[in-house]
Amino acid sequence: MSEVSRWYAVRCVFRWQQWEGSPFEERITLWQAPSSEAAIEAAEREAGQYAAEHSVTYLGFAQSYALDESVVLGSGAEVFSLLRDSPLAPEEYLTRFFNTGGEHQGVVDSE
Repeated sequence: MSEVSRWYAVRCVFRWQQWEGSPFEERITLWQAPSSEAAIEAAEREAGQYAAEHSVTYLGFAQSYALDESVVLGSGAEVFSLLRDSPLAPEEYLTRFFNTGGEHQGVVDSE
């Protein structure tokens, strides 16, 4: 009997040493797996391939998020969520974690 699988989003973190500033990349991929641990294992295998193909370093950090089983993948579907406790005020929180001024936002042309 095969194990029941559900969808997981897994966030892995990389370092781009060859780019100016050596930016970090947070990359979220979707996996169908029987458990969070199995999804992370699959994502980390793929992260190693991604790192080798793009000459980046996988930092060995992965977080998974189990998608609600009732969610239909499509526009507006929640594929990742992370709650973090912080004493920071909202503006300080955004500046510290998301709007530092060092973000490379938008589509990166791989050609």
